Amino acid sequence: MNDSSDLPLSGITVIDCGQVIAGPSIGMLLGDFGAEVIKVENPKGGDQIRNFGYQKNGVSLHSKLFSRNKKSITLNLHDGEGQGLFCRLMQATRPDILIESFRPGTMERWNLGFDRLREICPGLVMIRVSGFGQFGPYRERPGFGTLAEAMSGFAHVTGEEDGPPTLPPFALADGIAALYATVGAMICLYQRDAKGRGRGQYLDVSLLEPIFNLLGPYLVEYDQLGMVPKRQGNRTSSAPRNTYRTRDGRWIALAGSTQSVAIRVFEAIGRPDLILDPRFHDNRSRVANVEALDAIVGAWVAERTQEEAIRVLVAAEVAVAPIWDIRDLASDPHLAARESIVAVEDAELGQIRMPGVLPRLSETPGRVRHAGPRLGEHNQAIYRDRMGLSDEEISSLLSQGVI
Repeated sequence: MNDSSDLPLSGITVIDCGQVIAGPSIGMLLGDFGAEVIKVENPKGGDQIRNFGYQKNGVSLHSKLFSRNKKSITLNLHDGEGQGLFCRLMQATRPDILIESFRPGTMERWNLGFDRLREICPGLVMIRVSGFGQFGPYRERPGFGTLAEAMSGFAHVTGEEDGPPTLPPFALADGIAALYATVGAMICLYQRDAKGRGRGQYLDVSLLEPIFNLLGPYLVEYDQLGMVPKRQGNRTSSAPRNTYRTRDGRWIALAGSTQSVAIRVFEAIGRPDLILDPRFHDNRSRVANVEALDAIVGAWVAERTQEEAIRVLVAAEVAVAPIWDIRDLASDPHLAARESIVAVEDAELGQIRMPGVLPRLSETPGRVRHAGPRLGEHNQAIYRDRMGLSDEEISSLLSQGVI
């Protein structure tokens, strides 16, 4: 079902000039809820996300996800004629939102800065994503999520105590930035429409600041107590809390974060006496003696398979979960029941399974209407049918490499 008229963002138009992960993720989130998202890609290879990750039959799997629910057109923004055509695109579509994730100053060099574009669309909300923001000493630096994960404090506290700082194996900083940007865009639209202000504004979204914000308590603790957090593996301010290896070589994660749960852990492993042990009678004591406690819990877990350990602990209402890989997730009945994984029919790859739409709304949920399109798949629909360019003009633009 490709129609979006029943979705909550139906009637919102988005021009998506985002590159790689963060920018395209914003467009994906908006498209999931019915916005018309026109993705503008360089004619020479398209968005760089098409070259990331694995491919099947020459088709980018990343692009199938991050460009879902979008239309793809090609346009060379480095070219003067392409920049003029972009302004005509803005005039024809009157977008509510424009997403760009070029290095700061790039859009201005192309004479496509916010001030000029707002002359065309006074209500425009322009989302500007970059590594370090539109101003500040680092604004000119190339920005990738890896750098944000390193500089935010995240990598410093991630990993084993005697190991190196650890980076995530996926685009964590990009994803967090995309969420903040999407919320910001909705705030801007509310300010523009519900408040009757009528004018748009731009969002300055860096990759660094959103992930830094999530680590905010560390700053407060440093400011007030002079504390600098360090890597401590899975240790935290409560115990028992760790990952434990099972007899069959798998793992579980357990969190005894409250006194009542800790007591249930002790009872479930057949050691109710531990709550009377002065080393473990309250959380402060348990954290101070965490290695001894982990040895006890770990020994119990090691005697059981993952399935056995989970069954016993769940029955005792312990906060526990198996550590799953993607094979487990892909076959999990709970995720299936909640449509956390959806199947999409695609002209290039057949059926594709991908994560479903979040957040989950009770009355007007979003949906995946189609996977990411081919590069330039909607050139005719936008340039000819929407903007009124003739076939001869389109052919000329193609031959010049403008589209």
